Amino acid sequence: MSADSTRLKRSSDFTRTLDKGVRVSARDLSISVAPLPARWPDPSGVRTDVVEFGGPRLGLIVSKKVGNAVVRHAVARRLRHAFAGSANALPSSDAYVVVRARPGAATCSATELEQQLRRGFTHRKVIAAFDVDPAR
Repeated sequence: MSADSTRLKRSSDFTRTLDKGVRVSARDLSISVAPLPARWPDPSGVRTDVVEFGGPRLGLIVSKKVGNAVVRHAVARRLRHAFAGSANALPSSDAYVVVRARPGAATCSATELEQQLRRGFTHRKVIAAFDVDPAR
């Protein structure tokens, strides 16, 4: 998994995922998942220049509430590692995922974060978001 090709970079992608996606809470994380439409441009006409390279895309929000810069970067590294191990639990690889770390994430290992991500990705709300009628 190339780090650059699997990250959300545009603020519009973050906003779209947080606004239009489904949100699931875990003990130390808040996970938002937005399935990508089957064809572009999507009905809203927001993005017409999208080219996807297999796999879901991840965006991280790690605020100062989690800790100082050293702690925040460590949490972000652990979350990226956990995402790489749990991304296959998503119902489809065509998705945007935004993970917001809560202060408790500072003391979690990558394995614990991966378990929380897996539970979030297999939550009924996330699975229901991907069961969209293809005629729409």
